[in-house]
Parts: sequence; structure tokens; C-alpha cells
Amino acid sequence: MAWLRVGSNVTKLAVRRTISQAGSYVAPQRSRYFHATVFRSKAQSSPAPRPVPLQRLSDNFLDGTSSVYLEELQRAWEQDPKSVDESWDNFFRNFVSQAAASPGLSGQTIQESMRLLLLVRSYQVYGHLKAKIDPLGLEERSIPNDLDPALYGFSEADLDREFFVGVWRMAGFLSENRPVQTLRAILERLEQAYCGSIGYEYMHIADREKCNWLRDKIETPASTQYNRKRREVILDRLTWSTQFENFLAAKWTAAKRFGLEGCETLIPGMKEMFDRSADLGVESIVIGMSHRGRLNVLGNVVRKPLRQIFSEFSGGIKPVDEVGLYTGTGDVKYHLGTSYDRATRGGKRIHLSLVANPSHLEAVDPVVVGKTRAKQYFSNDVDRTKNLGILIHGDGSFAGQGVVYETLHLSALPNYTTGGTIHIVVNNQVAFTTDPRSGRSSQYCTDVAKALSTPIFHVNGDDVEAVVNACELAAEWRQNFHTDVVVDIVCYRRFGHNEIDEPSFTQPKMYKVIRNHPSALEIYQKKLMESGDVKKEDVDRINNKVASILSEEFISSKDYVPQTRDWLSAYWTGFKSPEQLSRVRNTGVNPEILKNVGKTITTLPEQFKPHRAVKRIFEDRAKMIESGEGIDWAVGEALAFATLLVEGNHVRLSGQDVERGTFSHRHSVLHDQETGEKYCPLDHVMKNQHEEMFNVCNSMQNEAPVMHFVGTRIALSALGSLGTKTSLECSLSEFGVLGFELGYSMENPNSLVLWEAQFGDFSNGAQVMFDQFVSSGEAKWLRQTGLVVLLPHGYDGQGPEHSSARLERFLQMSDDHPSVIPEMEPTLRKQIQECNWQVVNVTTPANYFHVLRRQIHREFRKPLVVMSPKNLLRHKDCKSKLSEFDDVQGHEGFDKQGTRFKRLIMDQNDHSDLEEGIRRLVLCSGKVYYELEEERKKAGAKDVAICRVEQLCPFPYDLVERELKRYPNAEVAWCQEEPMNMGAYSYVAPRLGTTMTAASRGNVDDVKYIGRAPSAATATGFTQVHTKEQTEIVQKAMQPDPIN
Repeated sequence: MAWLRVGSNVTKLAVRRTISQAGSYVAPQRSRYFHATVFRSKAQSSPAPRPVPLQRLSDNFLDGTSSVYLEELQRAWEQDPKSVDESWDNFFRNFVSQAAASPGLSGQTIQESMRLLLLVRSYQVYGHLKAKIDPLGLEERSIPNDLDPALYGFSEADLDREFFVGVWRMAGFLSENRPVQTLRAILERLEQAYCGSIGYEYMHIADREKCNWLRDKIETPASTQYNRKRREVILDRLTWSTQFENFLAAKWTAAKRFGLEGCETLIPGMKEMFDRSADLGVESIVIGMSHRGRLNVLGNVVRKPLRQIFSEFSGGIKPVDEVGLYTGTGDVKYHLGTSYDRATRGGKRIHLSLVANPSHLEAVDPVVVGKTRAKQYFSNDVDRTKNLGILIHGDGSFAGQGVVYETLHLSALPNYTTGGTIHIVVNNQVAFTTDPRSGRSSQYCTDVAKALSTPIFHVNGDDVEAVVNACELAAEWRQNFHTDVVVDIVCYRRFGHNEIDEPSFTQPKMYKVIRNHPSALEIYQKKLMESGDVKKEDVDRINNKVASILSEEFISSKDYVPQTRDWLSAYWTGFKSPEQLSRVRNTGVNPEILKNVGKTITTLPEQFKPHRAVKRIFEDRAKMIESGEGIDWAVGEALAFATLLVEGNHVRLSGQDVERGTFSHRHSVLHDQETGEKYCPLDHVMKNQHEEMFNVCNSMQNEAPVMHFVGTRIALSALGSLGTKTSLECSLSEFGVLGFELGYSMENPNSLVLWEAQFGDFSNGAQVMFDQFVSSGEAKWLRQTGLVVLLPHGYDGQGPEHSSARLERFLQMSDDHPSVIPEMEPTLRKQIQECNWQVVNVTTPANYFHVLRRQIHREFRKPLVVMSPKNLLRHKDCKSKLSEFDDVQGHEGFDKQGTRFKRLIMDQNDHSDLEEGIRRLVLCSGKVYYELEEERKKAGAKDVAICRVEQLCPFPYDLVERELKRYPNAEVAWCQEEPMNMGAYSYVAPRLGTTMTAASRGNVDDVKYIGRAPSAATATGFTQVHTKEQTEIVQKAMQPDPIN
């Protein structure tokens, strides 16, 4: 009903006006229910309300302004119940229709009942503001007048009066078939439900079913009570949580461990949440959290061996030497992740994985959600009930880090939803040294979640049973409604930000209270002993058991020898570590398969009506496939996707405008110009293709139906029946979406996962992801990913925000040695395996095709950063022959090793192995090659050779050395469009110098630079200046005089 969902100041005004007609009233004294004086003298009273015209009788229940209005409504309802709003119809059915059976049911009784219902609703809306959720009692919160019965005309004399409240079609105590209740009983129930150790925020949710479900859970006391057996389990878990921290503090007094003291109830809460989730069908949980309490979660929740944790505290040792062992750089113990299977209290088994994360708070959030989504795809979890993501936040970071909202924002998008994430906030009530009032503008740190109609449970961290109840309720909500939910554990931090911090420097009042505050375990032990649920002997028995196990594990840790790292999940069995040699595979495809999939992805259904320009594009594409000539960039990419799909791999492309392509080149999803329906050719390369096997996720949140042709491949047989599926859209975000795709790519190696920036310039919106995860995740955490990042860029006069993909930043993070040439023999080469990632700037559709397929056709995975083009998408010379894509010996793309990605493309003038007459060798990368080639033809500079370095990182030392030897007398120059302090120059120069030294051709001082001068901005915004600069670059590369 409307009055259960929205507040109305007008209604409150009506109550005041009605009461004021009876004169003034002052509450005799304060009590637990009455806390404000709300009545005024008659002199101050509002004027009596006037009758309301019948034409307004369609107003909602909450729009009534007077008793006269109520009487008019009642008369209208008696004549025709349909003449009033449904909410008023409900109201009168409850009260007026029972008047015959209850002669005493007067107009005054009805008005009192209405005011009482408004009071009930106020508790449901504002009760959390009166809840006792601060364990320290330091938060100063005024209780809103809306919770004062006096506001609604009740006094203490009314407490034991019976009031008619009716029986309503809703959950909670109003549905208990008790139409008459005393005011005291009603208030006690409301206080118990809404003002205890849990404050519930849910009335902002517009869905009546969801509100009723929560109301039933909240207002039913039996649902929150635990028997003796359950309480003993909770006590045991709380003891483990507390003793674990105490043990670490005693053994390593000066070590940073970011302990959980002050929020030890998190552990029993999480374990009960997992138990309940398993009972409701969850089989796998992916966890993301920052450093606080991480070790406790690892040891007590995920069940990482305690002896291993203790060994790491003692400094640990690297695993024993063995073939193929890779240890990486490692990371501090409170950043590491792990995964284990554990039994639940209900006798089920559940797989838990804690994702490794950096110190950048909340950065792991989208990674967890992406990994969860991938688990759902690969386990065919269509209902999204078997795989669950749980994120543990800090109060300051939940309110302050933008990626939190970016992650929340993904929760309901069709191609990003995971069926709900459970968010747990460890609310220290201080962020490092910042008080809440200085750290956020909102009442709660969780208010950002209200934007998505997410229920929020604020719970006192000292009340372990309340924490358990809130956590179980969150698990039930997620499994029932498949949306996000937040548990805000309001607690404290017994020590500083870390154990060697002195928190009293900045929070003296808080820490004066904390020093004398009992732990949650002490509070719970006392409660259970007083209630008789446990005896002191039981408490001692549990304490001794935990202490004994911790001591035994500590002794075992001294002899602990790490085994082979659990560094890859089950899907990755057989994949090679960076220390294991992996053979290079060809990436060419059988010509017949190329032709078949080519026809499929260029043929549209007869009944589909595309835009006429798009129709011409697909007609031209069909001619490319048929003739085998002029394959452009978009077709080369589509062929790579299609052939990988045919081979059984999952392909997922996301980013801003990726359906059409920022530059209107891709057209992977087409729109019917008459019906608005969509058609995706890559959804039909195989019979009975899974609808998510190819995903393209655009940046505009549109859910138009997609034409789905079921049953057969279009190119090979007749069309099947028509169906629809949901368009797969994504968020306009860099940080969050890239993190999601990274997490997605980490789950299964048999998937090509790509993220494309709208412009490469915008990728720095996700810089944290590149710095902390993509570039260094394998070295720190031993986790591989084959994520592909596409960064459209190129200097074409579009200004400093639409020219550069900041190539220099990616190369600066590359870890290949600039002055040491690794083993380059093809049968022994591990260069790419040992490098942290690959950075390429390819110049042909065929080479783009092969570099994408190479990501899958190898025995390891590495991130791939593609400096993709803008200008080359339609460049007349940027074309490939279909024969360059196949695996036929003798075809153009086939060399002595087969058909595969070319790390360097030789000069196209058919030079011999030795060309002593070439005076200059220009090395370049990307689209500047085509401008250099055009200038070479124009200048007739046949004595200048141009080689394209397609793979910049790791540097192709062997191929560059081959070209240096081919042109022994040539001046060596590097040419780029970017300013000297940007682009590839700073990376290439030392490596090129190393290669020249190895080839006895000089050193780095002999490398000539051709490009723009150093600059703060990436490019000029003046078209004429750009044209002049670009002309000077290509002319300098061809000038007859030596380069200065």
C-alpha cells in the first residue's frame, strides 16, 4: 500500500490539526516511548480544516488533510468503493465494514486507528535512528519526533487502552489476526523489532513484495531467537575469532597484521552466513576484502592452514625448488588470497575463494563480481543461485571510493548482474584517523547503496547474535530476490590503523572509552552464563581447546615447508608457469572454416531490415570473404572471434560503444530500422550456440529485444525460428568495468575477454587496475589472466584528449630487461612467459587476427595491451588477404614456422638478406607507417627501409637484430607520432641500443629520434599545427641528409 512506502508531511499536518481542535496537550513526563512535546496552545493552533470537494476524493490515503475530508471519503466509498483510491478502499474495508459487527467503531476510533498506523509506519521508516547500534555509545543521534506517540495524539494514559488496528494484507505483526491491541503492546513490538541491536533501512524500496518479506522477518520475534545448541556454536566461533587475534598479538607484538579486534563478531557472522547460503543452494563463494581482519578470515573462515599463516608471520621461506616452480615477487601476508573447500554446519560443502588484492581500498570489488559472473557462466548457473560474491568494506572507503558505486551500479545490468552481492561493512566509526563527520556528508556510510533500492541492516558489533541474525537475513534476501544487500557492522578498532599506531593522537575520547570496553566475547560469555545456556566449565573447555590447537599449529609452523603453490584453479590444470617452456603454436585457420564462418558473419536474415548504410557495409564484407581480398580491420576481428567460437572458446567484448564501435566500424549488433529488434551475427556461428558464448556489452543501458535465430547456421542452411534475447549492455565506467572483466578473465583460460576504451586516452580512468592488478598480479599473487585491452588511438588532429593511449605508461610498467637479451632461439624462447604482459601496435587486419588468436592458442596466459587504431579502420592500404589468415603452406601469411602473429614486419620492398645500399633503417610502430610509406613513394626514397615493430613488449630482439644485419650500412632511427617524452621512444631506445651492440652496430647513442619534441600535453589542439608537425616527421624520416 502507498502509505507503507512513502512518507507524507501532509498527513502529519492533518494529525496535528485534528488534535489541535481538542485543545492543547502536554505529555506528563518522559518515558521510553514519549520523548518530545508536540502540542501547541489553541492560540497557536492551525485554523479548522474546511470540507473538501468530492472531485478530490480520488486522492491517495496519505493526501487526506482533515477529519471532514475523511467523512467525505467514507460517504463516497459507501456509495461506490471504486470512486476512491485503492489505499482508501483498503482502509475502509478494514474499519468501516466492521462497524456493523462492532457498534462502538466510531469516526473517532477510525481516526485513532489511522494515527496509530502512521506511528507504525514511522517506526518502519525511522526506527533505525533509535536503534542501539553503537557499541561505544559515543554517537550523538537525536530521536526523530516521528517516533514519539505524542505526535499522533497519544499520551501515557493511552498505553493500556485497546485500539482497533485491523487485519492487513501485509507481513509483520499487523497480519497476525489481532485486530485489537493495546498501545503498550504495539510499542513494545515496534521497539523490539526496529530499535534494538539492528537498525533496518528498507522502506526506500519501492517493491511491495520485498518490503512485506522483510517486514515479516523483522517483526516476527521467533525468527531471531537461537536455542542452546546454536548459541554454543556461535560462542565457539567467536572464541576462535578472538583467540586468533590474541595469539598473533602475543607471538608477534611488533608485526603489522591489521587485526580484527573490536569486530570479532564478523567471523561468526560470516560463517553463519555461509552456512545459511549453502542451505539455500550456494556452492561457491568469492570473497573480496581489504587488509583489516583478512588474516582472521583466511584462517577461520576460508580455512587456510594456520601453520602456513604462522610460517608467513615468521618470515616464511620460498617453496622448495622443483621443475617449473614460479614464486614471483610475493606480497605481504594480508594481501594474499587463497581458496579451499569447507564443510558447513548443515553438512554441505562449499568452495570459498578469497581474491588477492592491493592496499588500494575497494579496488578488488569489481574483480570479485566479475569472477563470480564467470563462475556462473562456466557452471551453467542460469538462476545465479549457486555462485555468490561477498565484499567486505571499510566504512570510510565504502562512502568515499567511487569504485564502490561503480560496482553497485553494475548489479542490475543484464550482462553484469550476479544475482546479488552481499556487502559487509566493518564500520570502525573512524577511517584511519578521520572521524565520520569529516569523512562523509551522509548519515550513514552505506547511504550510497540506497540509490539501488538495497536493504541495509545496521547492527551493533558487540551483539554477536544480532550480527549472526543480520548476516543470515542477508543470505536469505540474496537467494530470494537476487539483488544486493548491505550488512553494516557498527564496531570499533581496539588499536590504531595497525598495531603499532597510536590512535589517541587523533581520537582521544573514543580510545579512552575503548580501553575500558569489554570485548564481544566477554559480553557474550557473560550473557550466556547469566541465562544458564552455558556454564563456566563450558567456556573454559572451549577456550582451552582453541588455545591448544593454536599452540600446536604454531609449533608445526616452524618446520612448515611450502608445497607447490596453489596458483591456478581447476580450469587451469596443465597450463604452464613462467618457468615452464611452452611451445609456440600456429594461429592460422583451415580455409574452409574461414569461408564458412565468414559467410555466417556477413549474411543477414532476409526479414531483417538494417540501416541502408549498414546493409552496404555487410554486402561489402560478403564480397571480401568471397573474393578473399581487401579484408578490413572489423572483418579481421570478427573472423578471430568467430573462429575461436567454432573451436569452443567463450568470447566476451565489453566497453563503451563496442556494439557499433566508437568509430562506427564494428557493427557487431545490428538494429532493425522498423522494429528496433537487434541481430548479432556472431551469435550464430554454430548450431545451438549458447546465447552467452559470444557477449558484446555496450555502454548504453538499453534492453531492446535481440533477434535470435535458433537452430542452424545462416550461411549453411535455412533460417530457424525467430526468438528474442536481452541486449547485453554495460556501464559507462572504466575502473569498474575493467576490473569486472579482469575478474571474469581469471576464472577460465578458455575464454577471450576483451575490454575496449572509447578512446585510449580515457583508459587512465582505470589506472589503478592497470598498476595494481593487470601489470603485476601474476608476480604478486601468482594468478594468470589473458585479458585483452583495446586502446583506440592515433594522431589525426583531434586534440590532446583524443590522440594518445599513453603507450609510454604501459611500456614503463613492462618488466623485460632493457640491457639483457634473453634466450631467443624459437624452441627455447620463454620471453613472453617471463614478461609481465604484452604490448602491441599492429598495422594489418591479419596480424590483429593472429594476435587475438594467439591469446588462446598457447599453454599460458598473459595480458595483452593493443594500441588499436582509429585511422586504419578504413585506410585504403590497411587491408589483408584471406590467405594471410589460413594455415596453407605457400600462402602469403605462411613462413617457415607456419602462420602466426608477426612480431616485426619487414620492409615491403622485397629486400634480400643483405642490402648494403640502404642508407637509413626507420623502425616504427602503428599507423605512422602508412604515412611514412606514402612519403617514401612521394620522395622516391628507395634507399630508406621501413620496418614495423608490431610487438613492442617484450621487445623482439632477434628480429630487430636480423634487420640490423640486413642493412649493415644504414643509419638507425626510431620514428613515432608522440612527443619525445611519450610514446615508445623511452622504452625502445635502450633496447634497440642493446641490440645494436650485440650486432656490432654501435650503441644507444647511435639511435636517431624522429618525432615531436617533448610536451606536457599529448597533442596540439590546432589542426594546422598538427598537420605541420606530422609533415615534418615524415619528411625528416626521408630526408637525404643524416638525422641530427
